[in-house]
Amino acid sequence: QVQLVESGGGLVQAGGSLRLACAASGRAFNRYAMGWFRQAPGKEREFVAAISWRGDSTYYTDSVKGRFTISRDNAKNTVYLQMNSLKPEDTAVYYCSRHYGGSYYYTSSYNYWGQGTQVTVSS
Repeated sequence: QVQLVESGGGLVQAGGSLRLACAASGRAFNRYAMGWFRQAPGKEREFVAAISWRGDSTYYTDSVKGRFTISRDNAKNTVYLQMNSLKPEDTAVYYCSRHYGGSYYYTSSYNYWGQGTQVTVSS
């Protein structure tokens, strides 16, 4: 059984920073790519970032490039999302997910999800 638990969300002013963490339980964490998605009220869940199983390749949606950084520590079974220069439009529930196949950009390519952590950016 795989469990993903996100932490680190909160309320921050525009221009501020937050660091999200996702702790994974279960075996073989370091064999899978991991992703972060977000969902704002009334909108569909959207891709934010992904990282390969070795951590040597990363992928970002255009709106966060240069501001967000995804990383992982396989020894700790944890993946991170460092978010800088936050904007009000980054406000959403952020979800961690484990990739199992296909494009990194689609929710259907992930088979395990965390419960989400709320990020609110005030203007």
